[in-house]
Amino acid sequence: MVMRSNGFMRKILVLFLVANAFSSVLYAQEDDMMKLLDAETTEKPKKEFTTATFKGTRLINFQTLETLGKRTLDFRISHRFGDFNSGANNAFGLDGPACIRLGLEYSFEGRFMFGIGRTSYEKKLDGFLKYRLLRQTTNNSMPLSVTLVSSMFYTTVKGQPKYGYDVNRLSYAHQIIIGRKFSERLSLQMAPIMVHYNIVDSLGDKNDMFGIQFAGRYKYTKRSAITVEYAVRTSKYTNVKYYDSAAIGIEIETGGHVFQMQLTNSFGLVEDQFIPHTSSNWLNGGIKLGFNISRVFRV
Repeated sequence: MVMRSNGFMRKILVLFLVANAFSSVLYAQEDDMMKLLDAETTEKPKKEFTTATFKGTRLINFQTLETLGKRTLDFRISHRFGDFNSGANNAFGLDGPACIRLGLEYSFEGRFMFGIGRTSYEKKLDGFLKYRLLRQTTNNSMPLSVTLVSSMFYTTVKGQPKYGYDVNRLSYAHQIIIGRKFSERLSLQMAPIMVHYNIVDSLGDKNDMFGIQFAGRYKYTKRSAITVEYAVRTSKYTNVKYYDSAAIGIEIETGGHVFQMQLTNSFGLVEDQFIPHTSSNWLNGGIKLGFNISRVFRV
């Protein structure tokens, strides 16, 4: 009788040990599954960048924080007529004088781009480098976009003694563009800017001047937007009377074209012209009608 009870107890013990081992395996498998599920739920979402903060690389006169897409070439035409206050005999500025700039811009990889251009006013050649340092993300892990721009200008106009050496014809502009797309309709940016001249007009003038550019775009239909720009000159480099550059316009997208029409008090079309040397005043009718046309190609 004792022998039978001992055998029965051994069987119970073996069954208990087998059941315990089996449950340990199940718990281990369940723990591994929970770890996998936790890893999936805590995995960081894929970073997505905000697109089309502005429709082009330039708004009216100012550079925007945008760079061209991969292997994209942009051909740009910019035109400014004369002042409204030149009178009816001058067709309120439509008869001129006019300022025209033709430009080519290109990006191979979508983040770094460069451009060249030629402006009729002062017969000026320009080139620039542009790099998108930071990009705003859709989840706001990066709330702003930051773009760096450096430009160089060369005046080819003849008959001015101050340009005795070629190096005297050079000027530069450097800016940091900081902006954000607040919604599908509203985008804003600001840009501290420095302009440097290798030579100035008089001994009392300074070679460097500083300013801050503000720009905004409000999209009121799927393909149309209102644009505004204003540049505050934060330093005085000459005693000649100049004004802050300001503009308002509309922007229309038509397929591969972007057409921009604006009113502005600036005649020059590059930074070393319209930032320091805007000589017309909105308050007395020194307003010019202008337009920009951009045509994009995939190359």
